[in-house]
Amino acid sequence: MGFLERIEERPGAAELRAESYRLLGLKRGASVVDVGCGTGHAAEELAAKRLKVTGLDPDPEAIETARTRVPGAMFHVAHSDDLPLADESMDGYRALRLFHLLEDPVPTVAEAYRVLRPGGRIVVGGQDYGFVLINSSDQDLTDVILLGLESRSVAPRAVRNLRDLLLDAGFHDPEVVVHNDVVTDHATMAPQLAAAATAAVDKALITRDDADGWLAEQETRGRTDRFLAVLPTLLVSARR
Repeated sequence: MGFLERIEERPGAAELRAESYRLLGLKRGASVVDVGCGTGHAAEELAAKRLKVTGLDPDPEAIETARTRVPGAMFHVAHSDDLPLADESMDGYRALRLFHLLEDPVPTVAEAYRVLRPGGRIVVGGQDYGFVLINSSDQDLTDVILLGLESRSVAPRAVRNLRDLLLDAGFHDPEVVVHNDVVTDHATMAPQLAAAATAAVDKALITRDDADGWLAEQETRGRTDRFLAVLPTLLVSARR
């Protein structure tokens, strides 16, 4: 639960959520489903806009937290490829940080099309781990370690295909927006850096000594205000 909270509260997260609401373009009283809603940060903000919010997530503990956070919204424990919603029952569909977890995104996009009313808006997106930038004195080693980061996701580059997926499913008028998080605080990224380096070692891409040296450099960069990471998130919107 702590991880989900940290993701939504890190610098830039509120701006990313706001951009997704802009792309949805929903008016007061419209219905919207937030798929992969986590602990309900977006649901709370959407409800504050006087929208009829339904949140779905496969994690029962996250859903319990979301229900406490937004008592006026509807929440269900459910997977993205099997939504407990009627056909053409929603004006908006939102799913961020979901598609890198899916082996096959097609059923999820088909469900989104099914539950949206004609003219309804979809906004989907997430990080493309193939575009993550981390500064280092050894960029070749960094690139290999970033492959370790990618190996921790089922589909680390899935979001670059979302525009095609929406068009293939019958959606129209797609728009792609790139939101960049610029991180200069090493502590914010330290757990992910350590996990990426360990994954690269586990995949036999680098040695443990390589990983430890790289992590030490990143820590030094943090202490001397030289740390820099850029994390692009792609948002794709379209109309049913």
